[in-house]
Amino acid sequence: MRRFVIPLLFATVAYAGNPPEPKVVSLSGDGKEVPILTGVPESAGMRSGRILLAPGESVGEHTTGDHEEVLVVLEGRGEIVLNGSRKLPVEANHAVYCPPRTVHNVTNTGTVPLRYVYVVAPVTASN
Repeated sequence: MRRFVIPLLFATVAYAGNPPEPKVVSLSGDGKEVPILTGVPESAGMRSGRILLAPGESVGEHTTGDHEEVLVVLEGRGEIVLNGSRKLPVEANHAVYCPPRTVHNVTNTGTVPLRYVYVVAPVTASN
């Protein structure tokens, strides 16, 4: 049996106004994107949403900038292209991490809709 030590980092977040409130968002619907979190003041800086791509459709090339991003595939099959060349296949029950300053695009390579959730958070300096 292997044991892993997972370091935990804690940060203090200062709010100019009231802290963000908990919320519940339905991920159903047929729209291409369903926003979940839209950043400040709804969250401390995190943004997220649900994406639905038809077969052959792509989300379009974009960059994480000074953020990191996680994609959690809920349904379907696809491919994520990182920095214009590295191709990674994804399917339901896969998660993909995109580091800061990564140009990427997601394409549905399957025959059914590709449905995934993205979570984007700003990168902060750690101690």
